[in-house]
Amino acid sequence: MVFISEKAKNKLISLMKEEGLSHNVSFVRFGVKNGGCSGMSYELTFDQEKQKGDRFFQHQEMKILVDQNSIPYLEGTTLEYSDGLNGKGFYFKNPNAKHTCGCGKSFSS
Repeated sequence: MVFISEKAKNKLISLMKEEGLSHNVSFVRFGVKNGGCSGMSYELTFDQEKQKGDRFFQHQEMKILVDQNSIPYLEGTTLEYSDGLNGKGFYFKNPNAKHTCGCGKSFSS
């Protein structure tokens, strides 16, 4: 299971509206790829179709897709959002990460 904080949910809904998408129909896609300052980096996109092998979650009214290769790295992860003077934007709280970079956008396991 992956999670989305209330603040991140509100920002995602706002961004989806700007792109002409609805959170009732479209998906938020979480993923992991090789790269980034800590070895692996997070991916966060919108999608309108479920792909073969995707795992579906629903949390905070949001429909979430995670590809099967990313599941072991993201299990239990929460997407957070921070704004303000020192805000980071979106970042991930990942209990599986052994090391996380300062920006919260990459990690190693």
